[in-house]
Amino acid sequence: MAGERAWPESGPSTSSDDLGAAVLLARPPRRVASLVPSLTEAVAATRPDVLIAATDWCTHPADLGVERVRGTKNPNVRRIIELAPDLVLCNMEENRRIDVDRLRAAGIPVWVTRIETVDDALASLARLFTVALSTAIPPWLTEAESVWAPPPPTPPRNAVIPIWRNPWMVVGRNTFTGDLASRLGLRLVHADRQDRYPRLTDPELTTGIDLAVLPDEPYVFTRTDGPEAFPGTPVALVEGRSLTWYGPSLATARQTLTQQLAAAFPGGAQPSS
Repeated sequence: MAGERAWPESGPSTSSDDLGAAVLLARPPRRVASLVPSLTEAVAATRPDVLIAATDWCTHPADLGVERVRGTKNPNVRRIIELAPDLVLCNMEENRRIDVDRLRAAGIPVWVTRIETVDDALASLARLFTVALSTAIPPWLTEAESVWAPPPPTPPRNAVIPIWRNPWMVVGRNTFTGDLASRLGLRLVHADRQDRYPRLTDPELTTGIDLAVLPDEPYVFTRTDGPEAFPGTPVALVEGRSLTWYGPSLATARQTLTQQLAAAFPGGAQPSS
């Protein structure tokens, strides 16, 4: 798998995170704080012994017993510094630059990931484990790489994936979720807009689509909250974690989402050409 390499058994070592920033790493790390739900789950599933803190949004695994340091956008930087982690895990999209800068100014090593595609996720996670965490690539990541290797089904369906309402916001270009959706055979009709998560009017939301995909996070769409906005259009209610997280759920997401998308077409209707 891309990114795998050998690591020294002990002592500090400088490496570069996904953004090319130099990070002084303890070898091996013994105290890790994660400010990204996907990365928290990934570390908890692979190196639970090193995880000491996570955000309130880190909901997987459900029994995660580490200190909580508020949210992804408003972490308790002072408390994180007091905990003296060997490493803090962040993501370019989910966390703020100012918080990364404050942690680094306090002498805390911060590893920032950049993930905009499924391939990005696979490579970034491989580097996270082999380089940052000084451990082997976990079996679930190897399985995920195999799961997402086959080509998408064809022809694609024209789709929209809202992530919020009032106002409506949808998945657009250069996003992990958008790339994952394309691998499921979905063509996002708003992916040509400038914003990565465009805001839409009600008429724009339903124009030119064969399918509306409604996840249960970050907005909690349900059978009674969301489908009514798409009269006459098939609607798939899907697991948000499978659609937007890039940790261990990657190994099961393709099967889960394929089944949930198929449920919107019980008669086996074909997509528009």
